Amino acid sequence: MIIRKPIIWTISGSDCSGGAGIAADIKTGHGLGVEVCHLITANTVQNSSKLISVNPVPIDILQQQFEVLIADKPPSVIKIGLVANVEQVVWLRQIVIQAKQADSNLVVVYDPVGQASVGGSFSYFTLDQLAPLLRQVDVITPNLMEAHSLALLSQETAAEKLAKKIYQNFAITSIIIKGGHSNNDDGLVSDYCHHQLNQLSEEKQDNQEKLHQSIDYQLSSPRINTNYSHGGGCSFATALSSFLAQGYLMRDAFMLTKAFINQGLSASVEMSASQQHQYYGAFEQQGWPHTPTAMAPHFAKVVDDLSLQYQDLPAFESLDLNRKKLGLYPVIDSLYWLKRLLPLGLEIIQLRVKNLGQDELEQVIIKAVELAKDYGTRLFINDYWQLAIKHGAYGVHIGQEDLQDADLSAIQQAGVRLGISTHGCYEFILAQQLQPSYLAIGAIFPTKTKDMTGQIQGLDNLKQVLALRPENKKQQIPVVAIGGITLERAAKVVATGVDSIAVVTAITEAEQSLGITPEQAVADFEQIFANTNYTNRLINLELY
Repeated sequence: MIIRKPIIWTISGSDCSGGAGIAADIKTGHGLGVEVCHLITANTVQNSSKLISVNPVPIDILQQQFEVLIADKPPSVIKIGLVANVEQVVWLRQIVIQAKQADSNLVVVYDPVGQASVGGSFSYFTLDQLAPLLRQVDVITPNLMEAHSLALLSQETAAEKLAKKIYQNFAITSIIIKGGHSNNDDGLVSDYCHHQLNQLSEEKQDNQEKLHQSIDYQLSSPRINTNYSHGGGCSFATALSSFLAQGYLMRDAFMLTKAFINQGLSASVEMSASQQHQYYGAFEQQGWPHTPTAMAPHFAKVVDDLSLQYQDLPAFESLDLNRKKLGLYPVIDSLYWLKRLLPLGLEIIQLRVKNLGQDELEQVIIKAVELAKDYGTRLFINDYWQLAIKHGAYGVHIGQEDLQDADLSAIQQAGVRLGISTHGCYEFILAQQLQPSYLAIGAIFPTKTKDMTGQIQGLDNLKQVLALRPENKKQQIPVVAIGGITLERAAKVVATGVDSIAVVTAITEAEQSLGITPEQAVADFEQIFANTNYTNRLINLELY
């Protein structure tokens, strides 16, 4: 079955040496599964050692291309690279406004190409002349030198301050400052993203006035030494555009883009090192980013307050599975359901209670912990980590929204196991750095219990996230898939290799939806795991 791919446009220059510009954009986009339409702003004369000339394409030709494409292949994302003159700046602003009027969800990504890596300038307009276009841009991806020029701040200014100054000047939603040109002594490259979260004020929803809150993402990975980086900046912006066009949130698109760049740079290290003379070669687009390995850690580490605060914290207690899988993980909201499910011999259950007063809540948790002591089931308490510690619960599960407020050191020192919710590769890698007892990933499918709009993972994303675990199975943290998993969907989820599936209504509403008892639903889910485990054993023994 042919599935229509997302469409991105790249509006940039043509590099006759094939390393950067339109050539890099097309290779990147096609490798990442999007359709690429291109409008060439200039034909350059350059090679791996010098830039000779930049020859702008007339506006009337660009306008004809815009008109024919917008009617036939409207974009999800427009990526802008080389803009050759002021006339093109004015024209680009106009067509961006027109395209956004046609599609309010359109994202515009700008990679500010000013100087050629081999020396020489691509354009000569001023920042004041560029500003009207910048105010129509949603995402900008400057390197450090370009960021200093945009912010009009000194070369010593940190990336965080540069990004906030650029936002202050131009109100660009996401500013990603690439750190490849930094001169850090620690051998690391850090990329920084300042991202605005626009939220409607509850008091002012009628007139759609928005409140502006920001969140910062920082990724760090070892510097990769290679001379084959020509077109890396173009490829970064186009990779980001491709991931955004496929529906990834900014934090995940940022993480995947960084991995894509690291992967491409790593591919040319040996070739670069073997050459006697430095040759400025083209960046190697390697397609979808692969998993990290000991030799090539393509996926970066997350650097934030949480990871820094707990960087020396020992790993949390394991679940003592003895090579078994967790299997079915019911999430229930009352002592009634706990009493009903505990006798079924499950490996794990989560008690998620809401809207109770403090005294009643504490009494429920006390009774739940006491009930679980008579069974071999691992009882996790959702959110209430203080009460879990106080009353000796086996474990506590904490969502992303509560992670910052929890005292992970206190949980670890109490010997209480920890489970953490994640939604996509960025949060998964961050949570994995905290070394919890297990990680949950979701929502795999839309669910009735929680609005997960924009964070539905699907089976493909689940497989990609599972691949981010260490290659050594002994170092792997169990992963639980959650969200919209029914009996009909369970087999495909289990087949991804996930250690557990968490379900809510598939058990508690089994009688209404399927006409079977909750106990029968549990048995059916466990049979799916048993069948998959049996098949996997046969494959491992080469008998299947």
